Amino acid sequence: QVQLVESGGGLVWPGGSLTISCAASENIFFFNTMGWYRQAPGQERELVASIPVADSPKYADSVKDRFILYRDGARRTLYLQMNSLKPEDTAMYYCNARIASRVYWGRGIQVTVSS
Repeated sequence: QVQLVESGGGLVWPGGSLTISCAASENIFFFNTMGWYRQAPGQERELVASIPVADSPKYADSVKDRFILYRDGARRTLYLQMNSLKPEDTAMYYCNARIASRVYWGRGIQVTVSS
């Protein structure tokens, strides 16, 4: 069973930076796509950023030029570096991995941007 474990969330000031991690139990290049979603209270879950196995990362317009998605195959870890954070970035962030028709989710991690 594939496991995805997020870490690194927390409270950060507006304008600050935070990097969250997703450690996978499998070789991350085993997945067709990996990415991060987020869900704010009362909102639907939305895609933040994703990276296909052999392509460049893609970002939601709301985070483009602020967030950077990257991976470390040796550590089996996907990272999301979040810069210039805004209060509207506050949400539960979920790691996601897909292979064929199978979709895997982490349990989520809270990121709160507040003064």
